[in-house]
Amino acid sequence: MRNKTKRLLSIRKLIESEQICSQEELLFRLKEMGVEATQSTLSRDLKFMRVAKIPHKDRGYIYIIPESIQNEQAEEKAAAMVTDAIFNIDFSGNLAVLKTLPGYAKAVTVLIDNENYFEVLGTIGGDDTVLIILREGVSHKELLDALSSTLPNIHALYK
Repeated sequence: MRNKTKRLLSIRKLIESEQICSQEELLFRLKEMGVEATQSTLSRDLKFMRVAKIPHKDRGYIYIIPESIQNEQAEEKAAAMVTDAIFNIDFSGNLAVLKTLPGYAKAVTVLIDNENYFEVLGTIGGDDTVLIILREGVSHKELLDALSSTLPNIHALYK
């Protein structure tokens, strides 16, 4: 097996089976597996594999491989992690503002956008705030009901 192929397979295996937070940690784990790589090579490999980082409540950020999130179980796990980071939703006219823990807003925005809710005209995600623009004529309750399919505790967060 070519070195690059072995390295890419090892990276995939580590990211899918462990919660890896940094390139340094990944390099260390690769070395333990007998796979040599430099930081610049690893950086190129991660870019080639389209590896992303998502917030994790205990470890800061962890690496994920986007294709691996396609299966339902991983998707539910990621959604549960992200939804636990939401602590408030409030409204102003046809705008909803979701407050999250720092670093989680973009992940929440992706979750909402991927559902293609009719009620949502668009979203904007910052660091700890998600702005949801409601479609004309959609009530706050209708949005909360729609979001509850992805964010099950959303009704409880509206005060």
